[in-house]
Amino acid sequence: MNTIQQIEKTAQQLLPLYVHQDTDRPDRPLWAHPEIDQVIEALRLLSDVLFPGRHIPEPSNFKDFFIKQLKNTTELLQEEIEKALPFRWIGAAYLHDHKTPEENLYITANSIVNEFLSKIPYIREMLVEDVKAAYNGDPAALSYAEVKLAYPGLVAITSHRIAHELYNLDVPIIPRIMSEYTHSLTGIDIHPGATIGKGFFIDHGTGVVIGETCHIGDNVKLYQGVTLGAKSFPLDEHGRPIKHIQRHPTVEDNVIVYANSTILGGDTVIGAGTTVAGNVFLMESTPPKSLVTRSEAGVMIRTREIHGHGLGI
Repeated sequence: MNTIQQIEKTAQQLLPLYVHQDTDRPDRPLWAHPEIDQVIEALRLLSDVLFPGRHIPEPSNFKDFFIKQLKNTTELLQEEIEKALPFRWIGAAYLHDHKTPEENLYITANSIVNEFLSKIPYIREMLVEDVKAAYNGDPAALSYAEVKLAYPGLVAITSHRIAHELYNLDVPIIPRIMSEYTHSLTGIDIHPGATIGKGFFIDHGTGVVIGETCHIGDNVKLYQGVTLGAKSFPLDEHGRPIKHIQRHPTVEDNVIVYANSTILGGDTVIGAGTTVAGNVFLMESTPPKSLVTRSEAGVMIRTREIHGHGLGI
């Protein structure tokens, strides 16, 4: 068999492996899914709206700049959300929850885009508080501009706050593309489903993992290598992971978690004002204002009467 014949044979063998899994829409092309490059471009355009001057020169006329950027973003998101929407019922079929496909993808996508646009001022307000938290939480930060231009934690939380609003609007795939792209840039992995309050700061950042069902309060600070993860993955009667249940911890207001600590479990609540020292492995809740450290016998949790959150190290 020569090379041309082998190519033809291989191509023929590949065909049955590419049957589309969307049984409700057999007419839909296999490749009709969001384009990664277009989603990333929309994320970049939105980042420039939220922090003008980060990627391009700061505009002289902000209103005109915002209108131009938002129009370009809207065009990209409209098209990519239309491609993503069918995965709502594909995913539902996987979970044996048979949803009725949307009749008009354009109208549904347009409604989502308009709702998302209305959230952008709120995202900006939250990010202003995040910049302040980084500046106030890191003695090495000498200006807000330094935080805006140089801090990977701010890149990660900016992307997350965008992706989270799309996630809340039940947009499939696109929020995850945004979060994983940012993960590849920063080493910070935040699932778009995680709920994060205002004044959030990740110092250094590399290796931080925040799971889908995490609830993080206001003024929380994490250091590098922190994992907020799940204990296990409950399975349904078909042996598949059960979706949309609380699997990840709740971290209340004014908590600090130092480097390389791991906190697991959907029923784990870290009480407000708690400090978790470095290299702690924790699968139980803490009272408010606790100090959690390692000991030879395991984790030690002590109630603190001191003010502030520093460990004095």
